[in-house]
Amino acid sequence: MSTSSSKLIILDRDGVINEDRDDYVKSVDEWVPLPGSLEAIALLNQAGYQIAIATNQSGLARGFFSINDLHAMHSKMEKLLQPLGGKIDSIFFCPHTDASGCDCRKPAPGLMKEIALRYQLSSSAQPLLGVPIVGDSLRDLQAGVTLGASPHLVLTGKGQKTMDKGNLPLGTQIHADLMAFATALLKPQA
Repeated sequence: MSTSSSKLIILDRDGVINEDRDDYVKSVDEWVPLPGSLEAIALLNQAGYQIAIATNQSGLARGFFSINDLHAMHSKMEKLLQPLGGKIDSIFFCPHTDASGCDCRKPAPGLMKEIALRYQLSSSAQPLLGVPIVGDSLRDLQAGVTLGASPHLVLTGKGQKTMDKGNLPLGTQIHADLMAFATALLKPQA
């Protein structure tokens, strides 16, 4: 299943699609979509985009929730997307903590490399060249930028704090939320 990299979008989950929590999103009940986020995904799908999620989920390693809890959260997201005409094409997650030193925990590029392989993108040093990556933290953006992705920061979740700290990757575009990103991306070029 090959896709054009221009029709792929990589999204972070917590703080971009659903509400983030300082004590981790641990259950299906705590997984609450941000206003307009699911509608934004549906809008992007209807414009021909495939959505891949890349998310750090260290709560698994910390014992805050199980893999079944994580799957239940993702099932809820998919069920809520269906009536809107939206869907998530793939979900990639890192279950480790920073201490593990793995290659998949953002800002490391492991999840992005897996996405590039899954979508049979170029094996060049920058296989995600031009692919939008949307996140609310610096580590979300850094993980994709190393492989050529186009960085987009949303101000939901930790986004405002991230913007205030500065040091964003060159060319980072800033959007109020996921719907603002979708609207900007789909706006006809003048």
